[in-house]
Order: sequence, then structure tokens, then C-alpha cells
Amino acid sequence: MNASRTYPQGVPSWVDTSQRDLDVARRFYGGLFGWTFETVTPPGAPGEYVIAKLDGRDVGGLSSSGDSGGESIAWHTYVAVDDAQAQIAVVAKAGGSVLAEPADAGPAGRSAVCADPWGAQFRLWQAGRRLGAQVVNMPGAWNFSDLHTSDPAQAAAFYSEVFGWVIDDVGFGSMVRVPGYGDHLQATIDPDIYARQDAVHSPPGFADAVGWVVPIGPGSVPHWHVTFTVADRDATAAAVSRLGGEVVSTEESEWTRTALVRDPSGAVFTASQFTPPS
Repeated sequence: MNASRTYPQGVPSWVDTSQRDLDVARRFYGGLFGWTFETVTPPGAPGEYVIAKLDGRDVGGLSSSGDSGGESIAWHTYVAVDDAQAQIAVVAKAGGSVLAEPADAGPAGRSAVCADPWGAQFRLWQAGRRLGAQVVNMPGAWNFSDLHTSDPAQAAAFYSEVFGWVIDDVGFGSMVRVPGYGDHLQATIDPDIYARQDAVHSPPGFADAVGWVVPIGPGSVPHWHVTFTVADRDATAAAVSRLGGEVVSTEESEWTRTALVRDPSGAVFTASQFTPPS
């Protein structure tokens, strides 16, 4: 189907990263994932924002680190909201922090920067012309964003209050669901979603999945972590080193083969090869 991918309230919809050197970032991510790039900031703007594309469709964003007051070099996750101004009040009432008030990104949409009570930053995206990532869950595209937190139970309560999330223990992790999201996908861009997931024996409710909650120990900093899909974990790891990044670690599970990667500017993400049980 060629319909645009849309994101209901509460569904993570976009990822981007701040970078010290956008030319280096373009070479790294273009070589690693096959991305092409479109600069969307006007000439003379104080910073540069670039839309990364895969086969001509939006997959994420890159920005120069100077355009947001020296923000940290990291991958950021945006959650779709119907009204960013109204949503920051919900965040604050639940005990979170509003780090940057809603601001227009031209006709593309409206964004805000928030943090949960443990300091993990996330962003809000009220879509205008930019609806969110238009290709996901395929090699070279965004797969999931996961919350790494020191207090999973309380974090679940916070995000449930803010976004209506349901968090289920599925035996190999805590899965974040937005109830009804699978039905939305089936009705819009993915009519075969339930049959496909049944074929690989996905956990109940997986069609509604939008992320995972990962417990962290003392000394680790709570954060939102971004994962990209790859066809071959080992080939990707080799390319990371060749392109100037660093493979921090690798891991295998029942469902995935992953590599934790640090890009040349220091932004960390996971590359994940899907390997469902036979």
C-alpha cells in the first residue's frame, strides 16, 4: 500500500540525532544504512536539519548540535500527540519536566522536549506536514525505541498516565503497547499485520507494541534508546568499524542478534537483526 503512515496519540513517531559534524554523519549513516539526505532548514538558519530517507521515504533526522543550545550528542525519540501544548500539562501533572516548550518547526509540525521523573528525555511531536517516519521495521529503518530506567514499575505508571500505555511482561521483556494501534495499522497501511505476526508466533498484543522497558542498575543513566533494523548484524558491525564508528558490544537472544553501536560523534544506538525461533 502507498498510503502515508500516520501515528495515533501516544505512539512514538520519529527519531533524530544531534551531531557535531553533519558531513561525517551523512557519510556514516549513508554508508551504514543506505540513507540519502534532504536539508529542510532555510538558507542562513543558525543550524541545519536534515531528513534522512530510505528509498525516498522519511526514516529520521540529523541536526547540527548547535541548533538546540548545545544539546547532547544522542538519538532522540518523539511521541505523537494531538496537541503539544495540552500534552505538556499532562506531563507536568504526572511529575515529569518540560525542558523546552512547544515550538513550531515551520509547516512540518510542532515539538516539545520533556523528561520523565528519573531524567530520561523524550520529545513530543504534533504532526503537520511531516507525519513521522514513513518506513520502519525493515533493514536500514527504525525498529523500536526502548526506555532504560532504574524504576520500571513507577516509570510504567508515569507513562501510562501521560500516554495511556499498557506495559506487559511477555516473558522475555516488558512490552509497551498502545491499545488499538494494531487495528490502526491494519486499517491504514498494513492489512496483513495480524496474519504475519501469527505466522511467527508473536506474543499476544504484539501488533499494538510501540517499545520496551529495560531495567538498568545503579550507576546507569535512565534514557530512551533507539534500535534500527538490519539484515545482517555481523555485516553491519563490520561496516560500523569501516565507517569510523565503534561496536561497543554484541548480543544474541531468542528473537534477535544485536550490536550496540557508537557513531563517530558519540550517539549510541542498537542495530538489530530479527531472528525469530524456527
